[in-house]
Amino acid sequence: MPVRSPAVVLVAALGLGLAAGPLGVPAFASPAVSSASPARASAGPDADALRAALAGLPDQDATAALVRVGGTDGHWRGSAGVHDLESGRAADPGARFRAGSTTKVVTAAIVLQLAAEGRIGLGTPVQRYLPGLLPSTFEPVTVRQLLNHTSGIQAGDGFGDDFADAYTHRFDTLAPRQVVASAVAKGPEFSPGTRQDYLNINYTILGLLIEKVTGHPYAREAERRILRPAGMRDTSFPGTDPRIHGPHNHGYQAVRRPDGTTEFVDVTDWNQADRWAAGDMISTTADLERLITRLFRGDLVPARQLKEMFTVPAGIEGADLSAGLQRFAYEGRVYWIKSGARYGYSAVVGATRDLSRTLVYSVGSTDAKGETMNPVAQRIAMAALR
Repeated sequence: MPVRSPAVVLVAALGLGLAAGPLGVPAFASPAVSSASPARASAGPDADALRAALAGLPDQDATAALVRVGGTDGHWRGSAGVHDLESGRAADPGARFRAGSTTKVVTAAIVLQLAAEGRIGLGTPVQRYLPGLLPSTFEPVTVRQLLNHTSGIQAGDGFGDDFADAYTHRFDTLAPRQVVASAVAKGPEFSPGTRQDYLNINYTILGLLIEKVTGHPYAREAERRILRPAGMRDTSFPGTDPRIHGPHNHGYQAVRRPDGTTEFVDVTDWNQADRWAAGDMISTTADLERLITRLFRGDLVPARQLKEMFTVPAGIEGADLSAGLQRFAYEGRVYWIKSGARYGYSAVVGATRDLSRTLVYSVGSTDAKGETMNPVAQRIAMAALR
């Protein structure tokens, strides 16, 4: 078997989809990297490597980066890049950003809470709670199979297949039930429990399940059950509002012009309603650090149900996804992580089970929905997890 380099392993495991193409470097100044913490002993975060990972921003791959490394091993905080390309002023280290699929950690935690309360059975078919959602062509799909992406339900439709199509519809609303209906119309992809295929549709259906069981809007339950107890004061679910309220850095998408030059299109304002319980959360690095810390400590989900977040399905080749997280072994440690990406923004939240090391970052990726890992995000992850 060929030996893969740490970088290759990291990219494959994180699966961020955060690449940038071969673009020219934009002509604007790069503010100095800021860091509140001095270098620590070798057991803690490598401050020099982290500072080097953020050097040179903004560049063709990212306009900004916000990083928090923590845990019992030690702490490091840093930021680099710009608030926006027009003014060139330094990025706000406490800025809010689109957290993408890190939303799934919150959704999974709510479902596990409901399971602990006896209101949901993880081994119960979702058809029992949402009758009529899946036609008879679908075999029973359990709540657990939605949580760990082994449901066999195909992806729902969005507004087009590329950036140009999506950008044209950025202020339009695609309701979650419309997304589910488009997925159901395609029929099942595989028999539940036989494969693992990471798709937003699983968590969109879990959002509907939460609303049906509680009788309350998803965002209300998320606020009451997770955000408030975790102290996530700067986190929100925007619904159909395309704006990021409060302090935030702008997000950009690199677009190649017909003449071969590159234009950086501001994509900060965008209606994310179709991502909903699968990916529309707005947060900060501090709030995501609070989330992963309180969650892993057992403050948000009881121990019995919390095990679901650290259990990948057995008997499925290559399975590494659990309830809301992904298992990632690197440099002798096992991390449980979740990545997320929306146009202009990419993020990661993760930690070791014992909270000896935590990592949260937000990168202003200029191709956040690309097919490979963003180079800046890769540098940060390799520096933080070593």
